[in-house]
Amino acid sequence: MVSGTATGPEEPTGGPEEPADDLEEPTGDPADPPESPVVLFDGVCNLCNGVIQFLIPRDPEGRLKYAALQSPAGQALLERHDFPTEEFDSFVLVEGDRTYTKSGAVIRIAELLGWPYRIARVGRALPRRVRDRLYEFVADNRYDWFGRKDQCMVPDEDVSDRFLS
Repeated sequence: MVSGTATGPEEPTGGPEEPADDLEEPTGDPADPPESPVVLFDGVCNLCNGVIQFLIPRDPEGRLKYAALQSPAGQALLERHDFPTEEFDSFVLVEGDRTYTKSGAVIRIAELLGWPYRIARVGRALPRRVRDRLYEFVADNRYDWFGRKDQCMVPDEDVSDRFLS
């Protein structure tokens, strides 16, 4: 999840309308992008860990991979896509050379899960600013509401191959 203070590459702007695809063009070296979409998450956030635990059984083919922002793999992906690596706690989806953050990441992950979750794409009818403000409100309060762990979660052995280290 994201706190309101996280920064990353500037989002493309095209005037008063928001981009329809919620895509952020990476400015880093896209050589060797991950083959599978990778969800970067705050590894000490209970809400974020709960979201990952929700996603795993809904992706039985294991198409999504996961990395804690605090892990070496998470840090490398942040760096590759020109996001800050210190105090960056945004929920990010890295899909090839594209990155999605905040509500854009949530909607894209739902699309990747297929039916019935892909219906979340109707959320794009709301302006990105509105969606992201709601997202940031939850993110800013997530530790107060859901708590935090002292260390990143350790995945169960049966799904450990989905986690990058």
